[in-house]
Formats: sequence, structure tokens, C-alpha cells
Amino acid sequence: MRKLPRMHRQTLLTDDTSDTIASHSFRVALIAWLLAKAENADPYKVVMMALLHDIAEARTGDHNWVHKRYVKVFEREVNAEQLGSLPFSDLKDLIDEYQARKSKEAIVSKNADLLDQILLLREYEWQGNREATVLLRGKGGKQGNAQLKKLTLLKAKKLGRAIYDVPPSAWWDDLWTSTNR
Repeated sequence: MRKLPRMHRQTLLTDDTSDTIASHSFRVALIAWLLAKAENADPYKVVMMALLHDIAEARTGDHNWVHKRYVKVFEREVNAEQLGSLPFSDLKDLIDEYQARKSKEAIVSKNADLLDQILLLREYEWQGNREATVLLRGKGGKQGNAQLKKLTLLKAKKLGRAIYDVPPSAWWDDLWTSTNR
């Protein structure tokens, strides 16, 4: 999965080779852990769901919103073949639970997936990518927050608003020093 690029690169008109299915899943897992703690969900289940949520793409590849209009992906069949023959059913059970989107953990994990996409769009917008701005803010302009409506958890919405409001590089603003330790 570290060698499989995410396909929004076509629609966002960017060539970010650091954005792979593996890097996305890792960042989703970190976001998911924070959300799980905030939402009193099982952090183990949430992180595992986050790590597995795109595992079928190891066989199908990623598909952007244009591809999805024309391509049918048999994700359940792929997951059954990939995970169904393992000596333990845990991973298959987790991906099935994630796809059902009924448990608190599945909902938390999906919100983490959406937050990672918001974060990616914000990073691209910060770099001057106008396509990312349109997806992030909506076609109407610079002040919208079109992606927030996809989030269902209050804590996820709060984090999403922070992604919109805080510059992506703000975390290092107060770290500079002229002194080596």
C-alpha cells in the first residue's frame, strides 16, 4: 500500500508522491485514536479499523470521484479473500464492522478518515492549490467549510473547524531557538 498513490492527485491537479494509501491509513489511525479517546470509544478497535479501512485498495487501487462514477469495486469480496482465510477472524470482523457503520467505533473511524481528507485539502490549499480550495470551501468562495457537513461527531466537527482555522504549519511557530541543547 505504500507504493499505491491516492487518485485524487488527478482531480486536484497535484503530484504529491508522499500521499499513498499507506500514509493516508497511518494518519487516519492517529486521528482515529484521538477521536476514540475524546468519544469514549474503544481506541484499539478504532485504530485497527482505521488501518484496515482501505485495505481492499491494495488489490483494486484507489478511485477518485470521477472513477467512482464508472467503476464498480467488489470491496466485500476483496476483503473476504484478503482477510477471510487468516487463522483468526479479528481483522475480517473489524473491516465488516467498519463497513456497516453502525458501531460507535466504526463511526469514529469514518470521521477520522474524513478529517484526514480535510487536512490534506487544507495542506494543498495552503500551498496554493485552487482545486483543493474549491473542494474544501465549496464553489462559492474562500470562507466556506463544505467538508464539515460530512462529519457526524461533535468532536470531529470541532477538530475539522480547527483544521480550517489554523494554518497547517502553525505547530512549529513557537519552536525556533538559536541555542543548541
